[in-house]
Amino acid sequence: MKIIRYQNQTDEIKYGILKSSKIFELQGDLFDDFSAGPAVAELKNVKLLAPIMPPNIIAIGLNYRQHALETGAQIPERPVIFIKATSSITNPDSEIILPKLAPDEVDFEAELAVIISRPAKNIETVEVSDYILGYTCANDVSARDCQKKLDKQWARGKSFDTFCPLGPWIETELDGMNCEIKSILNGKVMQKSNTSDLIFNIEQLVSYLSHNMTLLPGTVILTGTPEGVGFAREKQVFLTAGDEIEIKIAGIGSLKNKVVSETN
Repeated sequence: MKIIRYQNQTDEIKYGILKSSKIFELQGDLFDDFSAGPAVAELKNVKLLAPIMPPNIIAIGLNYRQHALETGAQIPERPVIFIKATSSITNPDSEIILPKLAPDEVDFEAELAVIISRPAKNIETVEVSDYILGYTCANDVSARDCQKKLDKQWARGKSFDTFCPLGPWIETELDGMNCEIKSILNGKVMQKSNTSDLIFNIEQLVSYLSHNMTLLPGTVILTGTPEGVGFAREKQVFLTAGDEIEIKIAGIGSLKNKVVSETN
């Protein structure tokens, strides 16, 4: 099932269930019992929004083996946790804005995002599937100069406005442990891997996080990025105005965003 969040022609923001090109009304509670009601719109006639506005965005660093190796980092003994500001969320097909304060080393990171369905605290790995609403594509956009040189920590460099594109929808039927994942910059594949390369798999991540903090309904967990990011390349590649960056995950779909410079 594909759950979408969209803006209709009267500017109302709604949740729906997408079947082929038709949107059906989501009846009930997204975080409890819901079902598909009558058809209400065609996909082409609405604006797709980020499929969730989360209470928290919890992200995991260095969680693909090959990515850890390309950065020269040791394989972590436990998940490396950081937080992105919820104000960094942006929509499919919206613009990623290169911030005036740090426009020169903005990087892309293809990630599988997990959406939590109900409060999770101190749950075990065997329980995790009961707490997952579904999955979507994410781009953990990162200002590397802030992260690595100016601030030497991750909060600001990960949290500029538009630095967390999400979408295009929440897929509820997915094997998150075995998905091909790619980032494609201006038509060129930059990252290509599979979630089977995760150091800590989804069950381990959700359980571990729940023992550190309560995971509220709608929480987005970014599970890490594979090898091929711009800063780790022999010839570094960063986003520039005019670029198009696409995150593609098998079984979900494609998340595309154009890149522009901040003007205001």
